[in-house]
Amino acid sequence: MSSQPRHRRPRYTEPAAFDQREGGADPAIISQAAHDTAHALVFHGRDSDDPEVTERFIRLAETEGIEAIAELWSDSPAHSLAGGLWRIYAIRAAVNKDPQRMSEYYTLGKTDSAPHAIAGVAEPPTAQEMDRLADLVLAGMYRGDIDSAFDRAGAFCRVVARGQALWAGGSERHSPEAARRLTERANQLLRTAEELESAARGSRAGTLD
Repeated sequence: MSSQPRHRRPRYTEPAAFDQREGGADPAIISQAAHDTAHALVFHGRDSDDPEVTERFIRLAETEGIEAIAELWSDSPAHSLAGGLWRIYAIRAAVNKDPQRMSEYYTLGKTDSAPHAIAGVAEPPTAQEMDRLADLVLAGMYRGDIDSAFDRAGAFCRVVARGQALWAGGSERHSPEAARRLTERANQLLRTAEELESAARGSRAGTLD
């Protein structure tokens, strides 16, 4: 018996259907669309029996853009393919917003090898590498297993969170309020790392919907 996880064939929903119900978007339809687009993005190169799903996803990405697709994923559970993709998208957005600062946090956080061992990734990506990794995943061009992408994104989050915590500790005396806010962001990023690592384990186990 094959050890490869089996993935449910998507029932693709066009975005136009979101507004057909009185009172706005139907959460069930949005949830299904989030699932469908996530699976079409990640597995379309491997699911040769789903050419129609692939074509419709590509058309949607070309006409609406990845930002509109990512918005579908924003409310997805953390332990889901769509939820994992949303977190990669959010990391990419944060890096693009302030790449210099993210690089500084990463450099500071990487001074100790402990985050690498905790994350289970020998060499977490830098901010620039994380940006490229996210671009490949979000363009449907990532050729590795998605669990590896989740693991690497989680490792990046851990290193950056550690850098933020160290930065906050160094500035607490001069700017306690700014240090408090940065510490909160570091804690949030650690939770994101844990969620991405959980998604990676779920992907390997075939339990990530």
